[in-house]
Amino acid sequence: MKIIIRFATYQVKAELYETPTGKAVFESLPFTRNVSTWGNEIYFGIPVKVDLEPGAITEVSSGDLAYWPNMPAFCIFFGATPASSGDTPVAASPVNVFGKLTEIEIGKLHNIPDGTNVTIEKAG
Repeated sequence: MKIIIRFATYQVKAELYETPTGKAVFESLPFTRNVSTWGNEIYFGIPVKVDLEPGAITEVSSGDLAYWPNMPAFCIFFGATPASSGDTPVAASPVNVFGKLTEIEIGKLHNIPDGTNVTIEKAG
């Protein structure tokens, strides 16, 4: 399940996993939201409600896409967050990792400011 994440000045491709969360997010597309940032994480509310899956984690990898049920939010991790003790991204609380960026330019993600519009859509 391939998607495109479009910001005003940058777009990136991603792949969603065949998990309950990945399928729920894919089926909810397309949508447009305003982003927030938390360290090297971009996140935004989404119209999806799923439970934490077995294996939900807090320590993720750069490029991971995760679902945070507290908002609920779509999270894009690309480096350390305020919860990190090193360079590894750490979520504020457990998340479902449901996909990954298939191309990543960390410098461009760093330049996405709070409040920027993002559109998530199915690719192809």
